[in-house]
Amino acid sequence: VVLAGVLNDPESKLIRQSEDSTEKLLDPPIGVPDPYGWLRDEKREDKEVLDHLKAENTYTEKLTDHLDGLRTKLYDEMLSSIQETDYTLPRPKGKYVYYSRTFEGKSYTTYYRAPREDVPDVIDWDGKAESPVLPGEEIVMDVNQLAEGRKYCSMGAVSTSPSQKLLAYSVDYTGAETCEMHVVDLMNKGETVDHDPKLEISGQIIWGKDDSTLFYTKMDEAHRPFQVYKRVLGSDKEDELLFEEKDELYWVGIGKSLDKKYIFVETSSKETSEAHFLDLEDPDAGLKCVAKKRSKVLYDVEHRNGYWWISTNFGGTPNMRLMTSPANANCEEEWKDVTDGSGNKLFDGSIDRALDGVEAFKSHVVAAGREGGIPRVWILSSDDADGVDTMDVLTFDEEAHDVGLHSHAEFETDSIVVSYDSMITPPSSIKVSLSDPTGTRKVLKTKKVPGYQKELYGCDRTTVKSRDGKTDIPVSMVYRKDLMEEHLDSGKPVHTHLYGYGSYGACMESGFGSTRLTLLNRGIVYVIAHIRGGAEMGRQWYEEPNGAKYLCKKNTFNDFVDVARWLVEDKKLTTPAQLSTEGRSAGGLLIGASINQAPELFKIAILGVPFLDVVPTMIDSSIPLTVVEWEEWGNPNEEKYHKYMMEYSPINNVQKDATYPSCLLTGGLHDPRVQYWEPSKFAAELRHTQGSESGPVCVKLDMSAGHFSASDRYKYLRELAFDFAFLLDQVGLSSSD
Repeated sequence: VVLAGVLNDPESKLIRQSEDSTEKLLDPPIGVPDPYGWLRDEKREDKEVLDHLKAENTYTEKLTDHLDGLRTKLYDEMLSSIQETDYTLPRPKGKYVYYSRTFEGKSYTTYYRAPREDVPDVIDWDGKAESPVLPGEEIVMDVNQLAEGRKYCSMGAVSTSPSQKLLAYSVDYTGAETCEMHVVDLMNKGETVDHDPKLEISGQIIWGKDDSTLFYTKMDEAHRPFQVYKRVLGSDKEDELLFEEKDELYWVGIGKSLDKKYIFVETSSKETSEAHFLDLEDPDAGLKCVAKKRSKVLYDVEHRNGYWWISTNFGGTPNMRLMTSPANANCEEEWKDVTDGSGNKLFDGSIDRALDGVEAFKSHVVAAGREGGIPRVWILSSDDADGVDTMDVLTFDEEAHDVGLHSHAEFETDSIVVSYDSMITPPSSIKVSLSDPTGTRKVLKTKKVPGYQKELYGCDRTTVKSRDGKTDIPVSMVYRKDLMEEHLDSGKPVHTHLYGYGSYGACMESGFGSTRLTLLNRGIVYVIAHIRGGAEMGRQWYEEPNGAKYLCKKNTFNDFVDVARWLVEDKKLTTPAQLSTEGRSAGGLLIGASINQAPELFKIAILGVPFLDVVPTMIDSSIPLTVVEWEEWGNPNEEKYHKYMMEYSPINNVQKDATYPSCLLTGGLHDPRVQYWEPSKFAAELRHTQGSESGPVCVKLDMSAGHFSASDRYKYLRELAFDFAFLLDQVGLSSSD
C-alpha cells in the first residue's frame, strides 16, 4: 500500500505538494493498493527484480519465437524504404555549411562541414558513400566512433564555437539522459581540449561570446535541470554557478539569441515561466530578469534590433499572443501587442489562431502556429524594430500536412527554409524568399524513399463527434487506394490501426512515416486520432475547462474511445477483431485507460514505455520528474485530485474478469521519464485481474536503453519489426505477403 496525503513522518524529506499549492492534503492519508511495488528498484541492482525482468523477456521471446521469420521480413522491408547512405540539407553558419551523413551498414550519424563558397541550392550528388556531398567536406564528428563498444550512444548538443575552430558536444551512454561534456579542437584532428570525467550535465551546451566560455545545465537528484553554470576553458577556477532554481516544479533551460547578443536562461513549470538574459557584449554583466514569475503566465523571448519579441498567454488568453517591448530588464509593464499597419493585433491569443513561437531575423520575424488544426508558418515583414507592415501565411496544396521552420544559425538572411510533408508526401526542404514569401519557392531536398509510389496511397482528414455532442475530434488516416476502393464497393471491413497521444499540449501531426508502409501494404488503414490533451486545435484543446488536463483529463480517453467506436459502429471501416491500437509514454497511459474503459473494442494494444502507474507514481515525490508532473495530472495527495485520478489510473482500474485485448508492453531499464516498473506492474495486474479469454500479455524490456528506445538506427528498426510482427500475428495477418 502507498499512502496518499499527509505524511506523518517528521524524518522524511519528501514533499507532498508544491510550495505555492493552496489545496488541502488528504488527512488522514488514504492507502492506495500497490501489490507489485516490490518491482521498484531505483538502483537497478536487486537480483530478484532483475531476474523477474529477464524472465518476462524470456516469456515474450518464447511466446513469439514463431514470428522470427516475419520479423526479419518486416525489418528488411522497412530497411528497403530507407536511403541508408544519405545526407541532411547543408545549412550555413559563418564560413561553412554544416550537415550530417549516414552510411549503409553504419548505425550512427557522422557530422560534416564544407566551405560555404559556391555551394549550390540544389546539390548534385551521385549517392555513393565514397563521394563527398560537397567539395572540401571534412568530418566534424563521427558518432560511430563514439559508440564503438557501447550498447547505447545518444548525442545531446553538437555545437561549434564562434570561431568554428572548436566543437563542444554532450553524449549519453546509458539512456538515462545524463550526459558527459567534451570540447575538441577541429583544427587539430579532434584533439580533446576540455573534458571533466566527473562532470555530469543535462545535455544542453551554449557557447558564449567567444571560444573561451561555455554555459551548461546540471540536474538534481530528481533528474530535473535546475542549475546553469559558466565554464571558462583553460581556467583553474571552478565553474561559476549563474542560476539555480530550487522550486521543484520548475525546469531550467538555456539558449542564445539568433543575433548572438544574449544568453537566455528560462525557468518554467507547465504553467508559469520566467526568463533571464545575459548581455554578451558586456563582460561585467550579470543575469537580469525579463519579467518576474506571475502565476499561470507563460512566456518565451527572442531578441531583434533592440526589442524583445514575446510569445505569451499574459492576460489569461486561451492561446499565445505576440507582444514586444524594449530589451530591458523587468519590462513587463512595457509589453504591447504586435499590430499590422492598420492597428490589428496579429496574434491576440484567441481560439482562432494559435501561436507556438517566433524566430527573429534582422529584416523579418517568422511565426509558427496553427489554424484549423493544421500547422502554419507566417512571415512578418517590418522596417520597425517592434512593428509589422505585412504578414503572409505559407499555403500548400494538400489540405492536411505538416510544416515547420528548418534550423537557422544566421540572423541576417534574405530567405528561410521550411520542412514540409504529409501522410503521403515524403519530407522536403523548401526555400522561401522573405521579401516575396508567396512567390516562387524552390525545393532544395526531398527525402528519398526507395520503392515508394505515392499514387498508390490516399489520405483523408475528417472529424468525429465526441460523446459530449459538441466537440469535433480531428482524425487523419492513410491507406492504400485499392484497399479503400474495395472496402467502399463491398462494405467489407478492413484491418485498422489507431494511434494517439493526447498530453502535454503535444501535437500528433499528419506527417509521413516510411515504416508505416509495411502495415499499409498488408491491408491496414493507419489512423491518428488528434484527441484533446494535445494542442492540435490550439491550447484550448489542452487546457481546462474543455481540454484534457487536471479534472478534465478523462476527455483524452473518452475522445480516443469515441474515435475507435466511430471506426467500428458508424463508419463501419473495421471490427473489434481487426482493430489494433498503439501509444507511447503518455500515449501508453492513453491506451491503458482506453482498454480499461472499452476492452471489447480492441484486438491488440501496443503500449510503448507506458505511464500506467499514475496515482502510485504521482504520490511519491522521490520518483524522478514526479513533482513537475503535478501541473499536468494533478496531485493525488490533495483532496481535489485524488478521487478523479483514481478513476482513470490504468493500474487501478483493470476490469475484473473482462476480456482484454492482447497487450505488448515495452520499456527501458534506464528510462528516467517512465520507470521500467510501470509496464512490469501493469502486466502483472492484467494477468491477475482480466478474464480467462483475454489475449496474451507480453513485456519486452530493453536492458540497455532509456525512454527513447534504441539509439542504434538498425536496432530501432528491429524493435519496430518486433512490435509490428506481434500486431500482425494477433490480427491474423502474420502469413500475409
